[in-house]
Parts: sequence; structure tokens; C-alpha cells
Amino acid sequence: MTYTVTVDGESYEAARESFSWDVPEGFNAAADLVGKHADGKQVALYQVASDGGHQTYSFADLDGRSNAVASALESRGVERGDRVAVVVPQKPANVLTHLACWKLGAISLPLSVLFGDDALRYRLTDSEARVAVVDESQRGTMLEVAPDCSDLEHVLVVGDEGRNERDDAGSASVEPFVDAVDWDDTAVELADTDVDTPAIVMYTSGSTGKPKGVLHTHGVWLGHCPAFQLYFERNVHSEDTVYWTPADWAWIGALGDLVFPAWHYGRPVVGHPMGSFDPERAFDILGGFDVTNAFLPPTAIRMLMGVDEPTERYDLSLEAICSGGEPLTPEILEWAESELEGVVVNELYGQTEANLLVTNCREWFAAKPGSMGKPVPGHDVAVLDSDTGERVEPGEIGEIAVRRGDDPVVFREYWNAPERTERVTLEDGPDGNVWHLTGDLAERDADGYLWFASRDDDLIITSGYRVAPREVEESILEHEGVGQVGVVGVPDETRGEIIKAVVQPVDGVSGTDDLRTDIQKLVRETLAEYEYPRELEFRDELPTTTTGKIRRTELGYSDSR
Repeated sequence: MTYTVTVDGESYEAARESFSWDVPEGFNAAADLVGKHADGKQVALYQVASDGGHQTYSFADLDGRSNAVASALESRGVERGDRVAVVVPQKPANVLTHLACWKLGAISLPLSVLFGDDALRYRLTDSEARVAVVDESQRGTMLEVAPDCSDLEHVLVVGDEGRNERDDAGSASVEPFVDAVDWDDTAVELADTDVDTPAIVMYTSGSTGKPKGVLHTHGVWLGHCPAFQLYFERNVHSEDTVYWTPADWAWIGALGDLVFPAWHYGRPVVGHPMGSFDPERAFDILGGFDVTNAFLPPTAIRMLMGVDEPTERYDLSLEAICSGGEPLTPEILEWAESELEGVVVNELYGQTEANLLVTNCREWFAAKPGSMGKPVPGHDVAVLDSDTGERVEPGEIGEIAVRRGDDPVVFREYWNAPERTERVTLEDGPDGNVWHLTGDLAERDADGYLWFASRDDDLIITSGYRVAPREVEESILEHEGVGQVGVVGVPDETRGEIIKAVVQPVDGVSGTDDLRTDIQKLVRETLAEYEYPRELEFRDELPTTTTGKIRRTELGYSDSR
């Protein structure tokens, strides 16, 4: 079975009108991503080692090796619907385990290697994972939490060759991944699946409350493909395209924005467990592997902006960058245009529950700095009144919603939390359809562009004014002395709330009273008098989630918030 998502049209409007989801019966994500390309020897993965060398894997290699991993999991009792945790950085074992799970009809569970005891314990317990494939860097953490995870039966450790001693992991066995897999045992019968079969649980990195397990089906990566075509300027099939992201392969922004869509189109991905982002190393990879398309969070782009003369020092083939998750300010676009000699940077919008709903495509419409772009073909996106469920007029702030229907990118449900699923589902929405409510606020302008405002629970109400933290953050980031910033509302007896900014200055800049005054003046001048931060704190480093988002709950919310 072969199936390819195609977005065609002479214009954006024509593409929206003509696009339809026509997925064949019997669809399986692993068969789509690697199996359908396995007859050829085209490269699927350039795996970069810490010493700069690399190994090359074809789609046939990944197909056969994931069959072997599937056999190993099956021999350890993994059955259809069972959960298998993947706690591995950008290494082949990561993607091989996902593919193996989907071939068995099991459910994979991507988890970050940055998780500590509590974070890992909660997710393993909540998901009732039976097997965990874990990087050697997380061995100690896994052994600490495993005795508390009653459903966990097997721990397979990646990079633990030759280590055979028995560790205390409660009732779970511990063995090296490489010893557990017989690489010649590739006879696996593909499970009977379709586009709606459960495939993966991805935990949100939300700033408040317990993380939510978001259950997606085999069709989720197809759901990313229309946006993938747009933000990479519809150049995804060419034989010279190569893809890379430094983002953690535990995040939907890495797997969904880049890795799996690239494989859907039969194109190679570069893998490298970099650890902390190193801009010089990033340029090495971009140039050394002729990367044409990259997914880079804005924080990473700002760090790249500190490298002098990149096009003179590195032989770059870069054509397009997609980015999202935090403010993408105008100077980033200007830097890419000037310093990278015309490289396109396209902002995107999505969330774990429904990723890549909105983006830009310069071929079809001009980007508006600060806007997320327009709704992607295949996704019916609306801005709704949170109280009435009706569409709001252009220029008014409302909640972003996406029609469920046959859209494969919209999640199925929250794991073990039907009441949470119900709270974000609008049963009788516009046109009588069922809609997913994102919890994000935005406005749509007269030209159809969407402008992110805030999470619906992040709005600051000060002296009766509604202020979106992101808008203030974008303003503060315009100051050359500011590296990162988070904005929150804190209680105030007179105004209800006042705006507080927590600023991380750039290297070499101190948090002085003069800098504080300059920042406050900048916001007053660029936004409004009531939007400037009355409190401003300097920190050497801001607290972030494992996916790099600023953790606003640690910046100054009251206990009751």
C-alpha cells in the first residue's frame, strides 16, 4: 500500500478548496513511513556520532531493523494496545521502537531523557507501560522509579553493551537493548490497523496541573503533512532535500514537524543527540549534511544569530526554516533574509492535541511578521467565542478551534481522562460539527491571517484591560540586551493584577536599573501605557519545560492562580 499526501493548487484558496483526506483502508504508520520505501536503497537517516562521524541507514535498513525490534517486544509479551515507553535521544533505537510498536498494533510513549524521577514515574504509571526502552544516560533514573511502576515488566537499555549484572528494578527485568534484539529475526506480521487505530500517547508539557496523556492514532503523521508542504515552500519531494532539527525526539514538534513527514515523502533526516544546543555545532551539521530544511525553535535561532558570518564560514544549502512554540520576532526574519542570504523562516502553530493547524507559505501568500499565518489545507480552523461557541468577527479575540471530522491530526482522547476530553470538545459547534477547543486565544484579521494572543488562562486583567503575555514578551525581546523573557500577572490590591516580566539578559549584559528602565520605556512606547511591566526581575536563567517552553508558573503567579 502506498499513499502520499499532496497539496496542489494554483493558489492557497484553490488548495484549501480541493484538498481532501482519502486514506486507504488498512493504513499503518510504520508501513507508510518506512515500509513503502523499502524496495529502494535511498537514505532515510544520517546518524551523527559525538566524534563527528556518522552511519547511514536506508529505508530498507529501518524497515528490517524495526521488524527485529518488533519481534523482541512481541517475545516479551507486548500485544496490541500495550504501551511501550521510549526514553531515548536522537538515536536509531528511538524511531525503531516507535515503528516496531506500530507494526504490532501497540502504542508507543515518547518520553524525554531530561525527565527526573517524578516526571518519569508519573508518566510510566499513568500510561501503565509494560516495556521501557531507555538510554544509558537514564538508566539510574529508570532503576529508581521502576519499582513503583507495577505494570512495568521489561527495561531495555540502549548503549549498555556488555553489562549483564542484575539490577534492582522491582519486578522488571533489565537487559541491554542490543542483546534483547535478534537483528536477523525480521519475520513480523503487520497488525491489522487503520488510520483511526491508537498508535502513540504524547504527554503535554503544560505549565499547570498534571501532564495530560494525548492519544493519537496511526493517521497523526499524515495530518502533519499538509503544513509540512507549506512551511517548506512545497519543496518536499526533491531529491536534494535533507531535513534536520535539534529538538528532542520526544516532542511532537520534532517527530511531527519534521522527522516523520520527511519519511512519509521518502527523504533523509539527520539525527544527532546534541544535548545542549550548540550554535557552532548546529551550523556544522547544516553545512556538513547539506540540510535544506530545518525545524528550529526561536530560542535556537536567536543563538544562531550570535554566530558571525555563517554563510562565509559554512557551506550551507539551507532553503527554509520552520519555527514555533514561542515568539518569532521580526528581527529573526530579517536576520535570515540578510545573514543567511534569503532563507525563508515560516512560523507555525499547533499543540500536542492538534499540531500544525496554521502556518505560512511564501509561494502562496506573503508573511506578516508576528502572525502565525493562515489555516492549513485539510484543517478547518475557526476563532470562536468561548461562551457562545459562535465564530467571532475579524479583529476580535476568540478561542482557536479545529473541526474534528476526518482530520487525522486531531487527537482521539486524553489518556484515562474522559472528563478532560469532554471539557475541550464542542459537540454542536459552527455548522453543527464537533470541534476541538485548543484553549489558545487568537484573532483573525480581514485577510485570513491568525494572530496568537495567549492561552485562555494566561490573560492578564489589569485595571480592566486584558493583556496577552506574548505581546508584551515580543516587545521586550526587541531590546538588544534581552535574551529570554517570561511575562505573568501578579496580584495587586489596586489594579487586580499588574504585569511582571522576568528577564534573562544576553551574555555580557547585566541586569541594571538602567536596563530595567529602558525595557519599561520600550514597552510603553511600542504597546500601551497599561501594558508595561510594573515589576521586572532579572535572572541568569529562566525555568523551562523539557520542550523548551518558559514555565510561567515559576515566574510569579499567586498560589491561588
